[in-house]
Amino acid sequence: WMKFAELETLLGDADRARAIYELAINQPRLDMPELLWKAYIDFEIAQDEPDNARQLYERLLERTSHVKVWLSYAKFELNNQMEDDMNVKLSRRVFERANESLKSSAEKEARVLLLENWKEFENAHGDEANKEKVNGKMPRRIKKRQKVIDEDGIEQGWEEVFDYIFPEDEASRPNLKLLAAAKNWKKKVVDEPTMENEVIEGDTGDGNDNNEEEIRES
Repeated sequence: WMKFAELETLLGDADRARAIYELAINQPRLDMPELLWKAYIDFEIAQDEPDNARQLYERLLERTSHVKVWLSYAKFELNNQMEDDMNVKLSRRVFERANESLKSSAEKEARVLLLENWKEFENAHGDEANKEKVNGKMPRRIKKRQKVIDEDGIEQGWEEVFDYIFPEDEASRPNLKLLAAAKNWKKKVVDEPTMENEVIEGDTGDGNDNNEEEIRES
């Protein structure tokens, strides 16, 4: 499909190339649809049709909310130079929408990747208020110790796993409130040898020191 569209583009027939791309993305089965969508979007950008490219991103997001699509969309808006820094505003709006969309995702690493890119964007283009806003969304990384159970239901010891706690989620998740209460309790009994929670200094990867909490789960 892409080769046919590229051929029509080389022949100077953008309408036929666009029609081929449309036929292609509407096929029920594609081997690598992400490459096709990218080629179509790049085609519209090369044709100096940013509105068409924007519509393609919106259509693609109806099919997938993958973080790479959101990041590509935000980059597209930023690179599409406009008056009054409108490109920066549109790019920021994409980051905001992406953050709302990924809140319901179980892939916390994707949320972290989005926030790290958003923070980098605001550091380069935002004012202090926007920088503070994103910093307030950055997660804490926690280290948990949990039991390992084999297929026969026999305990095989403990393993360490990492998780992220997002400030925006804390108010809506009761278990996070319990975690905070447990952390406060630990501070009061820090000298007792029977405590199970240990707080260690960690790094979220954003260059700032944050608390990394270790929790043992049964």
